[in-house]
Amino acid sequence: MEPIIIHTYRPGVEERVVRLHAEYYAAHWNFDARFEAQVARELAEFTAEFDADRDGFWWAEAEGAFAGAVAVDGTRYGDSARLRWFIVDEAMQGRGVGARLLGRALEFCRERAFASVHLWTFAGLHAARKLYERNGFVLTEEAAGDGWGPVVTEQKFELAR
Repeated sequence: MEPIIIHTYRPGVEERVVRLHAEYYAAHWNFDARFEAQVARELAEFTAEFDADRDGFWWAEAEGAFAGAVAVDGTRYGDSARLRWFIVDEAMQGRGVGARLLGRALEFCRERAFASVHLWTFAGLHAARKLYERNGFVLTEEAAGDGWGPVVTEQKFELAR
């Protein structure tokens, strides 16, 4: 495999992030159009209000193609940050793309001296959970949710700095 290259925002990458989320979660979790709409809406708001001092956005390129993305929302959470829109293309999973993206996001959080970092996910994403836990995240909340179709167990993971 060619090296994984981490880039910052560029025009058009937002659409790729939304599409990857919509396609993956529809195919594997039966999420409906509300999920795609929520990702698109919230990512567009984040991009429009982006503050380079507190927010970060990166995407990975592997084998010459878009391989995944992650963002850090540090504007809305006081001295904390939220990891968002973390996804790796299925064809690139298991190749270190997620670890590189998460590493870059956490490096940004250390550089900005956020007191903590949190993320929301749901039960069943085993590889992602292992990656979070390897990086020091701890499960702190769980609740059932059905906002995107099927009922899932939403989970909050936190990393204290």
